[in-house]
Amino acid sequence: MRRSTSKEAPMESKHEKQHPHADVDVQTHGNEFDVYGDEDSAEIKYRTMVWWKAAALMLAETVSLGILSIPSAFASVGMVAGIFLVIGLGTIATATGYMIGTFKLRYPHVHNMADAGEILAGPIGREVLGAAQVVFMTFVCGSHVLTGLIAFDTITAGASCSVLWAAVAAIICLVLTIPRTLNGISYMSVVSFISIASAVLITMIGVGVAGHKGGVKVSANLSFASGFLAVTDIIFAYAGHVGFFTFIAEMKEPKDFAKALYMLQIADTTLYLIVGIVVYAYTGAETVSPALGNTGTLLRKISYGIALPTIIIAGVINGHVCAKLVFIRIFRRNGVHSRHMTSHSWTGWLTWTAICVAIWAMAFVIAEVIPFFNDLLGVISAIFASWFTYGISGIFWFHLTPSSERWTTWRQKLKTLFWGWIIVMGAFIMVAGLYASINSIIDGTPTSASSKRAIRLTVCRYRIPFWGIPLTIHLQGHGSRMISRSTQKNRTDSGALYTTRKTTTMTTM
Repeated sequence: MRRSTSKEAPMESKHEKQHPHADVDVQTHGNEFDVYGDEDSAEIKYRTMVWWKAAALMLAETVSLGILSIPSAFASVGMVAGIFLVIGLGTIATATGYMIGTFKLRYPHVHNMADAGEILAGPIGREVLGAAQVVFMTFVCGSHVLTGLIAFDTITAGASCSVLWAAVAAIICLVLTIPRTLNGISYMSVVSFISIASAVLITMIGVGVAGHKGGVKVSANLSFASGFLAVTDIIFAYAGHVGFFTFIAEMKEPKDFAKALYMLQIADTTLYLIVGIVVYAYTGAETVSPALGNTGTLLRKISYGIALPTIIIAGVINGHVCAKLVFIRIFRRNGVHSRHMTSHSWTGWLTWTAICVAIWAMAFVIAEVIPFFNDLLGVISAIFASWFTYGISGIFWFHLTPSSERWTTWRQKLKTLFWGWIIVMGAFIMVAGLYASINSIIDGTPTSASSKRAIRLTVCRYRIPFWGIPLTIHLQGHGSRMISRSTQKNRTDSGALYTTRKTTTMTTM
């Protein structure tokens, strides 16, 4: 277990092993065992956020993409099941989020899931959970690049190659990820929330003005794979827990995390219900994902334009948390952090920038490899969000609660059964969700009602200058029949880059 160099650290570590269920308020006012140590003389101070800024970060991180898939989930499972899932999963996510906060207060040195994994299972746990968090958050960054691509392409009516728009989104996110602390990004989070709230409001007004397009199902008769794929979209909408440790680590008062959590859960559950019910009630079976595509052409462009800040900023938050994990891992060893972690040194800044570049480069590749929004959400939700949002909190509870205390009273028995069920729930969501997502990708089964609309994809062929090596990037749809194709060849003024644009209109069978 990693601790600071304080002389009291070994004694405290021993005390924790003897009393794992000690009062969670222990050490919340001191910095002896915290992630960043004593910041009085530090050039870069990390613990500067008040609770409402943390809430803004959490809200921007969680709501941005999650809310865009809620109406299509309602269209898949029906109105009643959709409402039940949003409220039920939101309530459970509140309990599991609170447990993450409790675990952080008990172990103030925990900065990320890797640190938590080390406490649970030693070095192996550290490596497994650390790698899982990096992979998960990189895929989330990829989903933001993909959504940014969709937004730019919609706004410009396909005026340029989709690869170009993905690169633009990735570069903007990279630049905004460079600040080293979350406090500065928290101000952008307020803009992000206003952005997504305004965008979905315009969408709801647009579908309301257009009138009812289809019938609304109270319930649905679906196969297991199709139904559970829609459930993973709702699970993803609450998948912000993976960054909670990092948010708490940069709060002035970690014990105020509960306030931020309650504000987050009330706000996102309310928004999901309103948007899901209103959009689905008016669009019915014609509901598409992302939700901003449910209006006419003009309003769709306006909605995506207004939503661009939240698409970018939420991606920045996820990229920052991911980069911070790697950064802390490099400059903190055995509880001792390097001066580069809290100073404006060349080594510190070059390392941080290199990490950010690597993350967004991988996110760009992911956005181009997996072109379907709901499939992407389904896969990453099944593998990672199932544990980070739900299952692992049950493991935290069992770690904090000695076996001798789990069955002493009826209340403790209920807690033991509940948190045991949470672990089983996380495992089930992972297996079932992964099966449903992979089955959908292999069979080419549409993941939402958007399959009934025409899909326009742009495919680009580049010739690398000097070497003359052709590089072809294909965006392909499974289970589709090609209707028409137009080809246009252009040559740049320099003569070094040849571009072939193929615009293909397809309708899914």
